[in-house]
Amino acid sequence: MIQQILDLHIHSKYSRACSKHLELPEIARSCAIRGIDIVVTGDFTHPKWFEHIQESLVEHSEGVFVLKEEVKNDQEFSILRNHQTKFLLGTEVSVIKKDKGATRRVHHLVFAPSISVAEKFNQKLADMGFNLYADGRPILGITSKALLELMLDVDERMVMIPAHVWTPWFGIFGSKSGYDSLEEAFEDLTPHIFAIETGLSSDPLMNWQCDFLDKITLVSNSDAHSPQKLGREANVFSFQSELDITYLRIMQIIREAKKSEFLYTIEFYPEEGKYHCDGHRDCGFWCEPEQTKRLKGICPKCKKKLVVGVLNRVQELASRPHGSANQFERIPFKSIVPLPEIISDTIQVGVSSKAVKKIYDGLIEKMGSEFSVLIHGDVKEIEKYSSKEVANAIQKVREGDIYIQPGYDGEFGVVKVFQSAQQRGRAKQLGMNL
Repeated sequence: MIQQILDLHIHSKYSRACSKHLELPEIARSCAIRGIDIVVTGDFTHPKWFEHIQESLVEHSEGVFVLKEEVKNDQEFSILRNHQTKFLLGTEVSVIKKDKGATRRVHHLVFAPSISVAEKFNQKLADMGFNLYADGRPILGITSKALLELMLDVDERMVMIPAHVWTPWFGIFGSKSGYDSLEEAFEDLTPHIFAIETGLSSDPLMNWQCDFLDKITLVSNSDAHSPQKLGREANVFSFQSELDITYLRIMQIIREAKKSEFLYTIEFYPEEGKYHCDGHRDCGFWCEPEQTKRLKGICPKCKKKLVVGVLNRVQELASRPHGSANQFERIPFKSIVPLPEIISDTIQVGVSSKAVKKIYDGLIEKMGSEFSVLIHGDVKEIEKYSSKEVANAIQKVREGDIYIQPGYDGEFGVVKVFQSAQQRGRAKQLGMNL
């Protein structure tokens, strides 16, 4: 049996507001450093990126690809010489269309089992007049159901997973333009939706409040817009062998969600997500659902409507209290804070500073990958290759002993491992020390 870490939602340099360094060799390199074994290509509907995929990748097993030898980058870490990043064909698309009396703006993850199927899907979109050059995440003027119908018509092995389902603006359950159920969006095609992506601003505990998701698999991915963000959320699967790692097997593991095969998800603390709480970024104001209700949804500073966040929307659709679901029946999860953020907070310098990079690189070189350090690393060994303070900080994160000022209205939350007395009081009030 071998364990593999999967990140099934990333972007390329052709998506808006994304790093120019998001090319396949650099993605593979960053995955090795973080400990990601399988990653999607992202953006395969973009003609130039699809050409890059065809030129750079070779099939490793059915529907799974690796870099051709001639496009591999120089490797300064020893781990990179022993790591082969595997790729699936996956992308994110945006559908915008009036449906059932409201304009729906929804993002979906789309997966293809082969280059030929992806090419056929792209041609269908082009024939419908959609501009695939404008953005790596194309905007399609069709409904979610129509997109799924198109996919199944191209090839029944194609898979759709609604992306970051609770985010206000583009989640299928989002407060701004989402639906109240999968059935409302997909009608008779709902059985084809067997998984959803929970997004950075929610975690499994929150989603377990909703009984309509009880038979839906919860997956977690990074939605990375730069190499540094790869793997900030991920999934851990168990395979029989390397030969068992195929497109169809990966989708089967997601569909069936057996705890012996889908081992756990790796999660952001949801408060750190940029849509967790309600608020108004322009006014620097945020609040939790109870206060939003008292304010009648109006920002007390500018008197405009607050952006209703993920926590509020989950509570609106929930059928049971937080923490009441039988967790023993669920795929477990582990919450992390990215290693550079932990080091930065520990030594009190910027996350992009040379001092943080030096400690980070030293840990990666000695211990194998970022996930090896964060999840499996022995505290004494971490201390040996960094410092007692860094090792203590990682242990505190594992225990949930942290402070987070929640994110809201597009503003990421702020994580503090070492809290002031005022922060400790606030963390206790928000119930963030798990």
